[in-house]
Amino acid sequence: MTERVIDMHAHFYPPITREESRLLDDDAGPWLDTGDGERGEIMLGERKFRPVHRSLWDPKRRVEEMDAAGIDVQINCATPVLFGYKRPADRAARWASLMNERAAEYCAAAPDRLKALAQVPLQDIDASCRELERAKALGLIGVQIGNHVDEKNLDDEGLVSFLAHCAKLDMPVFVHPWDMLGQERMPRYMLPWLVAMPAETQLSMLSLILSGAFERLPESLRICFAHGGGSFAYLLGRVDNAWRHRDIVREHCPELPSSYARRMYTDSAVFDPNALELLVKVMGEDRVMFGTDQPFPLGEQEPGKLVRESEALSAAQKQKIMSRNAEAFFGLA
Repeated sequence: MTERVIDMHAHFYPPITREESRLLDDDAGPWLDTGDGERGEIMLGERKFRPVHRSLWDPKRRVEEMDAAGIDVQINCATPVLFGYKRPADRAARWASLMNERAAEYCAAAPDRLKALAQVPLQDIDASCRELERAKALGLIGVQIGNHVDEKNLDDEGLVSFLAHCAKLDMPVFVHPWDMLGQERMPRYMLPWLVAMPAETQLSMLSLILSGAFERLPESLRICFAHGGGSFAYLLGRVDNAWRHRDIVREHCPELPSSYARRMYTDSAVFDPNALELLVKVMGEDRVMFGTDQPFPLGEQEPGKLVRESEALSAAQKQKIMSRNAEAFFGLA
């Protein structure tokens, strides 16, 4: 039997109207101008945010693109601009419910091909736990969260309690960077996406490790970090060195930081064969999953080529990355 190809990192954006966007924000809520039907624009109130094309909102077109790319199943999550973490919690809770209903509708167009992750109003932990339960009942197979809420990193006790609830519900977690640090120093060249976004991901991973959060979280928690874990794999030796020689790094972290890689997963979206080889060595061949970051320009433009053409990976390792790891992580039959 031919192995399935599962893309576990893709985005969608439901065709939200300007009026619907006011549920979240009266003036600057996110919505979608579908333009001529082929190309549209993500809007924030009256301001253009990002040009997009039809597969971002049209599941039929998405399946056509999947067929062309040889992708059997795609796991979709909201475009991070939809998170709503900076808005009042009650509005964000109603918004998350609407987004999760739209996610279920998107997948209903091709339920064997399209799956989706929930979003939650992460600024309110109790509301997030309730919405996670509701989203699971809708058929969503996990949850996407941002890597921070305002100044709170993932080691915040409220966020740690939410992660514990995810483990209790058997809902895997996908952590996506957003609202990147240092943007005032990066006004050009997409530097927030090229520099700050990988740093945000490493920050969230190290926050869990060095704070001792993993000592309080159950081993059953399945948590994956976007974009190959950002700069985590490349700089992990620096962190281990600091742990060995500085007691302030060891304060809440009883084990060598690199040993916690066994508690985390990443996608494969690193775009370079040497980076992929290092990532698999650091994380382990069972904890890297094929992800494209489609349908955005910074995503993988020839889906699967990086993994398939890797000279450093065996056929069995490639099979794990392209499907089997995601099957286990998301509980896909």
